[in-house]
Amino acid sequence: MSETPESENWRREVDRSTFPRREPGPIDLRRYYVQPSYSGVPTFMGVPLALTQEDLRAGGVDVAVVGCPVDVSSGHRGAAYGPRAIRADERYLYSTPEGFVHSATRVNPFNVLKVVDYGDAAVDPFDITRSMEPIRGLVREIAEVGARPVVLGGDHSLLWPSVGALSEVHGRGSIAVVHFDAHPDCHEELFGHRATHTTPIRRLIDEEMVPGPNVIQVGIRTISGPDDQLFNWMRRAGMRSHFMAEIERVGFAAVVDKVIEEARAVADHVYLSLDIDVLDPAFAPGTGTPEPAGLTTRELFTALRRIAHETDLVGMDVVEVAPHLDAGYSTAMNARRAVFEALTGLALNRIKISSKNYANPIVAGEVRFPLK
Repeated sequence: MSETPESENWRREVDRSTFPRREPGPIDLRRYYVQPSYSGVPTFMGVPLALTQEDLRAGGVDVAVVGCPVDVSSGHRGAAYGPRAIRADERYLYSTPEGFVHSATRVNPFNVLKVVDYGDAAVDPFDITRSMEPIRGLVREIAEVGARPVVLGGDHSLLWPSVGALSEVHGRGSIAVVHFDAHPDCHEELFGHRATHTTPIRRLIDEEMVPGPNVIQVGIRTISGPDDQLFNWMRRAGMRSHFMAEIERVGFAAVVDKVIEEARAVADHVYLSLDIDVLDPAFAPGTGTPEPAGLTTRELFTALRRIAHETDLVGMDVVEVAPHLDAGYSTAMNARRAVFEALTGLALNRIKISSKNYANPIVAGEVRFPLK
């Protein structure tokens, strides 16, 4: 038997997901049903852990949260700690997935969807290019069993392998990428490198056959670009880029309406990609490239819930959370809540609530009557 090359040991030699041998299925890591939120082994919002495709199949999993702790493509270190921070963020004293209720909809997504934590991809801490295939492989594992991946970053380079894997499963050209970001992320290269946090959109269009019109961007406002050459390339490619100037002109709700309409028109499925820097730094200081004058959490959360509710969402990511830059924890907290909003939208879709921007009529003040 040939030996594994030393250069590949980081990935192949350490995969112990099938040991010890056990019956397949998700594993609840809570020792007690109710325990303080700061105790125990942290998984995303306390959901069970799955490690193999057999676990996903046996558990009938709808959504699998997977971490991709990479930040060597960004030039700003710290986003590799994002997945761990988002998982461990809970600030309530006691919380269980069964006990969460979305405040506006009165729906608990964990009672509608089977959600698990799928651990982390085997990323190479010294080579972003070699990290792409392990990320792609893990996302493909989730999608192949009919579940939806929720990818926690990590920097935005992971968008390339994540959507690439989903395109292999669902069909090339069948996915619209709704991309919330302060930056366009469609450069051809950065300092000669093609796999970076500034290039994933270009990689998807050039190499994964995601048509330009299938890329719908929201919130771009950086003063560092795009320059005229890149701006004109984006237009020629047919990308739908909703800059912050448009949001200021027509209002955010109108832009979200347009985004949903555009996504439905070009593709059967939707992938949500959330760079946390689309939020104003007041709400997300813990990111490597903050940009002033961004979205508020109230705007963003409603948009994520609507898109997940009103389209066929097949996956999403939350990227560029750098917790060491935020002593107040708000960035990880808001990233975590962003996923919860999307899960709530998926749950609304599953239980076939058809109204746009649904809110419980009592909570929304539309119906008032005493409880008898």
